[in-house]
Amino acid sequence: MSEFNEFDQQGSVPNRDTGSIISHSFEMYKGVFLYGIVAMIIYLIGGFIIQSVSGFNSASMMEEMRDAGGDYSNFSYWNAPGFSLYLSLSGLLGILLAPLYVGLIYIVNKYNTKNQIDFADLFIGYKQNFVNILIYSILSGIISSVAMALCFFPFIFVYPFLLLGYPILLFENASATEALGKSFNIAKENYGTFLGTTVLGGLISIAGIVLCGIGIILTAPFMMIVMYSAYCAFLGKPRQIEFKK
Repeated sequence: MSEFNEFDQQGSVPNRDTGSIISHSFEMYKGVFLYGIVAMIIYLIGGFIIQSVSGFNSASMMEEMRDAGGDYSNFSYWNAPGFSLYLSLSGLLGILLAPLYVGLIYIVNKYNTKNQIDFADLFIGYKQNFVNILIYSILSGIISSVAMALCFFPFIFVYPFLLLGYPILLFENASATEALGKSFNIAKENYGTFLGTTVLGGLISIAGIVLCGIGIILTAPFMMIVMYSAYCAFLGKPRQIEFKK
């Protein structure tokens, strides 16, 4: 069982503008990046297992694409051995690991409010509001997939509406639909800030691929921190969550 207590301790809150939110995210991430790396390693291990089970070889596919010399007219992802199974299992993995991302948000809050962090905090999403986190992950995944199917740019414009969902699920113990609706309404009223925050946060998150492939392990979790900072900016410093053992 969980208890919610009002939190009166230290903790910074950014202003409601993109620059302040991103700066706050940087300050927070400096203190918790090791936990972000652990979360990414768990995700990569899961991805490796999925590749082994499905028989899909991403390295081989990338090599074929390079050999194509830029002519992809005859290249079909769906015909790659094991790709459809890999895609299905990857989607399932993303859903099952969503509570892990929520755990990272929880750790950021503890860091921000100068509370002691335990490694087990990374897995709080599997104890706190677990079912709604999974449902929200499915709903947001469907929305994102539809936007991506239309074109990449619609995805950029849609994602800001999902930015606050996970923090709302964690700190307000909301249902999946409540989190989706509240995130949408706040983003709608402050869309410029949310769009700028999403774009900058996203660019920083994928910078690891551009700068040094494996560096994605270090940069990818940054988007979770951006979600937390945006929540602080628009909804205030979250309440602390404590668990009875």
